[in-house]
Amino acid sequence: MRHTRSRPDFPPPTPAAPPLRLLVADDNPVVRAGLTALLSDRADTTVVAEAADGREAYEAALAHRPDVILLDVRMPGVDGISALPHLVRLAPVMMLTYSHETETVREALRLGAGGYLVHGEFTTEQLVRAVRDVREGRPHVTPGAAKALLPEPEIAAPAHASPELPLSATESAVQSLSQLQSPVRESLRSRFRLSAREAEIMDLIASGMTNRQIAATCFISEKTVKNHINRIFAKLHSTTRSQATAKWLGVA
Repeated sequence: MRHTRSRPDFPPPTPAAPPLRLLVADDNPVVRAGLTALLSDRADTTVVAEAADGREAYEAALAHRPDVILLDVRMPGVDGISALPHLVRLAPVMMLTYSHETETVREALRLGAGGYLVHGEFTTEQLVRAVRDVREGRPHVTPGAAKALLPEPEIAAPAHASPELPLSATESAVQSLSQLQSPVRESLRSRFRLSAREAEIMDLIASGMTNRQIAATCFISEKTVKNHINRIFAKLHSTTRSQATAKWLGVA
């Protein structure tokens, strides 16, 4: 009798996650077309609708129910800031714009934007990662927006200091967030009763870093980062990174 060897039962391959469905709202047709081509030519994202102003964005969001809305600030008719309170009820919104004025950035985050990206400060991969972060409730802010939110520290460099190398986008954001004027930073720490380490980690959260990036920056484990974040959220009475960041940056 011939014996046949049984094949091991391997688990079926995990099906690929469906692409994130995006709505692009920008009055500039060249920008819209560029973003649509960029984000549709991928396996993990696709643009399901475009809009030239806030009203069109709202109507398109109602019709297509996107996963994330990419929203410009300055548009004719209904602008991005005016449309924002209505759009956030339909989907997470990430501001994607050339505008980085202090009041505009603060108002956008106050009204519920989950992220704020300034054109010219991110790569395609960073844009896609930011879209995913916003979809999951993790804030993402590029350096131009972060600097607009915070007071500029007036720290004179020592005469013997050597010239510094240019900072990467992430390093620049972290530096901008962590170099708060001493009285402002101490006021925040005192108000929320954060330890020095918790304040440092909150700075990194606000810069858009993931737990893994924070762990690498602080030379601690991801588990320790999670423990710190749980305590920070409890002290800030927040349940998401977006809420915590808004409170920490004073826009909540």
